[in-house]
Amino acid sequence: MTTFLALGDSYTIGEGVDTAHTWPHLLAQACAWAAPEVIARTGWTADELLVALDEASPTGPFDIVSVLVGVNDQYRDREVAEHLPYFNRLLTRAVALADGDPQRVFVVSIPDWGATPFGHNDDRGPPAIAGSIDAYNAAQVELCALRAITHVDITPLTRRLAGDDAMLVGDRLHPSAAQYARWVELIAAAIAALR
Repeated sequence: MTTFLALGDSYTIGEGVDTAHTWPHLLAQACAWAAPEVIARTGWTADELLVALDEASPTGPFDIVSVLVGVNDQYRDREVAEHLPYFNRLLTRAVALADGDPQRVFVVSIPDWGATPFGHNDDRGPPAIAGSIDAYNAAQVELCALRAITHVDITPLTRRLAGDDAMLVGDRLHPSAAQYARWVELIAAAIAALR
């Protein structure tokens, strides 16, 4: 059965939803894979995820590895140039864990938290947050293209769903199980050729 390692932050661990309804678990179920191994925690930046990955020492190789990280770098007002070296190292680790095959790795774009009710209360304001997230995502897309790694853009979907309370958990920031199910539709279609 296909093995899957998911690396990330609150969006990967599914802050506020049951484990079975996080997008990695929903994706594994939709694709008939083994339950994913997840290394993720709310609040982690790319460099913190790297440290955690070193500490966890997952035993690969995995058939599929995903990376979704960067929102906390952006939230802490780090420059994209500061984020990218760590993100690149994460991609290197992800490819190594996928038995050296970049076509077995995919990256999920950073959701736009600024479009949520929580984001509307942030002093930076939704347009500035959106611009910053777009810059992060553009840099990640470019790096993925250079490394022949699939990049799945779920950001426009997160913007469309941000005003629907049913698509968010109680903190009015993180996606609900219903929103993660919508993500999985996009992700599964984008990675259909990865196996």
